[in-house]
Amino acid sequence: MSRYWSEAVHGLSPYVPGEQPKLRNLVKLNTNEHPWGPSPRVLQAIRDAADESLRLYPDPNADALRQAIAVHAGVAPEQVFVGNGSDEILAHAFLALLKHDGPLLFPDISYSFYPVYCGLYGIAFRRVPLTDDFRIDPADYLPGAGPVPAGGIIFPNPNAPTGRALPRAEIARIAAANPDIPVVVDEAYVDFGAESAVPLVARHENLLVVQTLSKSRSLAGLRVGLAIGAPGLIEGLERVKNSFNSYPLGRPAQAGAIAAFEDREYFERARRAVMQTRDRLSADLAGLGFEVLPSAANFVFARHPGRSGASLAEALRARGIIVRHFRQPRIEDFLRITVGTPEQCGALVLALRELLQAA
Repeated sequence: MSRYWSEAVHGLSPYVPGEQPKLRNLVKLNTNEHPWGPSPRVLQAIRDAADESLRLYPDPNADALRQAIAVHAGVAPEQVFVGNGSDEILAHAFLALLKHDGPLLFPDISYSFYPVYCGLYGIAFRRVPLTDDFRIDPADYLPGAGPVPAGGIIFPNPNAPTGRALPRAEIARIAAANPDIPVVVDEAYVDFGAESAVPLVARHENLLVVQTLSKSRSLAGLRVGLAIGAPGLIEGLERVKNSFNSYPLGRPAQAGAIAAFEDREYFERARRAVMQTRDRLSADLAGLGFEVLPSAANFVFARHPGRSGASLAEALRARGIIVRHFRQPRIEDFLRITVGTPEQCGALVLALRELLQAA
């Protein structure tokens, strides 16, 4: 704490990112990173971009990248926004689109950055409880469901940390029922088995879809995110971006991201491999007596009836295996386990089997 802090800083409760330990021989299954590296074409594009042109500023509008995304998504370039990771795009969306008189609605168990953004920007919000089986119920987001009209809606799909996905038709129901407020769908994990809401953008001018290259395209270290929506929504994001940082993506990041969208074959092969490993991991955990929620993400969310989540996370850590544990009501006995390589997941299952047998 410093006496030079502004009043705004005193009131902040910052987001706590997943641990990035620097231990050797670690099985790291806590931050939902892809178990395999990026496409070789991506790495080559980054190398090629690291030349004498780095003395020049990058394209502030990232036009070539927006064009590549537009082709991939089947939309117009003016419907695409890019930024320094999806977290930056979400931050811009909270200020540009979600700061209104009515409260912002999001699930009570969800991405913990949402209330942080609300605190940063002074946005009133209301947490909407998930169902008893940890699903988002679209009826809870329809007009009249809450005590006062909402000013906006945001939720991840698949939800995090639960991994459960909402069908596209249910997202359309929410957007259609709330035509006068923005609806933001955070699709960080959508490529691992959920239905993207991008096709709905053409019919719902209030819908913004946010995605990232950090997960399914193995580029968490490159920091590239994107949003797709009606041109009016994109213009709002651009106005905030250009009041904050006109050059969020460097030349190597733009080049690598373009190559990632162009190498469709690698993307499909890698994401299918993660999904297959996830399904095997879910079955193995169920065989050990865990309750495993249905996952459409690159992680699983599971709890064991005989052991607390905290004790299991601590015991795994002692064995060099890191998973994510949330000290939060309703989910304190769950572990969020990133889908690693088959070998990493096998080491996890073996460790859990030994721990449960010892208990």
